[in-house]
Amino acid sequence: MAQVKICGLRRPEHIVAAAEAGARYVGLVFFPKSPRAVSIDEAAELAAHVPVGVARVGLFVDPDDALLTETLARVPLDIIQLHGSESPDRVAAVKALTGLPVMKSVGLSGPDDLPALTDYGLVADMLLVDAKPPKGADLPGGNGLAFDWRLLVGRKWLRPWMLAGGLTAQNVAEAIRLTGAPAVDVSSGVEIEPGVKDEALIRAFIAAAG
Repeated sequence: MAQVKICGLRRPEHIVAAAEAGARYVGLVFFPKSPRAVSIDEAAELAAHVPVGVARVGLFVDPDDALLTETLARVPLDIIQLHGSESPDRVAAVKALTGLPVMKSVGLSGPDDLPALTDYGLVADMLLVDAKPPKGADLPGGNGLAFDWRLLVGRKWLRPWMLAGGLTAQNVAEAIRLTGAPAVDVSSGVEIEPGVKDEALIRAFIAAAG
């Protein structure tokens, strides 16, 4: 079974549902433009519902040091996810500042985007391979878009990696089979509308990933 990350959680009952269904990671979004964004106060409350054995991931988009420091003073995150245009040097700096593992998102739309996975693999602890957002998109991820999974067939990287982008209970098994992804990440694929998760969809997705 591939490990599963449910991202963009905003309600305690959805965290509980994800954990009970077997999710290995839960994601909290600290990006104000996202319909899944939570405040630091909200995140602190949500983090208290995450059981032992499930990693709490904080998603940030080009965060400054002050935001990271303020958030970590209140929210016990286990992993920092960087989902913006952070450079490899910035990834290394965030690791040094926070003392936490860093997952770096890399958007793909074609073969020309693949070298970035090697570059970030030198500094990040984990890679999130996502669909590159369309030009002009407000969100760097969570757009419900997939990329051509054949780009990943037979490829290896220095770090553990996670597949994201347009995954649903209907296609996640095929995505895992084709790419060999050891872990998958879903947000919009378990929602009934942007930012609103559904417990049945969460359970169905995790079951399909197995």
